[in-house]
Amino acid sequence: MELSTWLSFFAASVFLSFAPGPDNIFVLLQSASHGFRAGFFVILGLCTGLVFQTLCATLGLAAVVAASPWLFAAICIAGALYLLWLAWGAWHAPVVVEGPGAAARAPLLLPAAAWRRGTIMNITNPKVQIFFLAFFPQFLEKGTGASPVWVQMLLMGLTFILATLIVFTFIAYFAGAVASRLRKPAFQRVMNKGSAVIFVLLALSALWQIVSGPVS
Repeated sequence: MELSTWLSFFAASVFLSFAPGPDNIFVLLQSASHGFRAGFFVILGLCTGLVFQTLCATLGLAAVVAASPWLFAAICIAGALYLLWLAWGAWHAPVVVEGPGAAARAPLLLPAAAWRRGTIMNITNPKVQIFFLAFFPQFLEKGTGASPVWVQMLLMGLTFILATLIVFTFIAYFAGAVASRLRKPAFQRVMNKGSAVIFVLLALSALWQIVSGPVS
């Protein structure tokens, strides 16, 4: 892949990573609720999912999902159920009271749990694979001297992961910084309830994908 093509692809990937979507909204919520450290491990989980999605696109599995309505629907339903489970947990999350004589603290979101959330969030969104199939070919180089298609797809997948890591870390850092300054119980309650509502909306969006179809 030519350097100019790669730079164009990287710039487009950064721009798309900033565009509001389920993944960066998820990072924003988790970082604001649990701090930057938890948000960063969520990002690592999302990037792990992107590795899986890249391999699916490179090996042609994404095309199988796009061509199989029942498989596409099954993945969407699994993602929606997971988001509803997160919504239930956020709605019932206890409030941490800090200071002398405070009540028992709520359990932190451990790195392994945060990573798992990010991974599941990404791999249960089949439209990521379909998006790769629509986005990557626009930057494929053809003709004599061009690398094999699977090599170019793999390189673009890794580049997209790099762009995602940079942008999402930026989002998590600032969301975590704001949250660390607003530890009042009232703010925590608003964040918990607000997160639950947004998770429900994301779940409904995942179910809507079944109706709209994989290529809408």
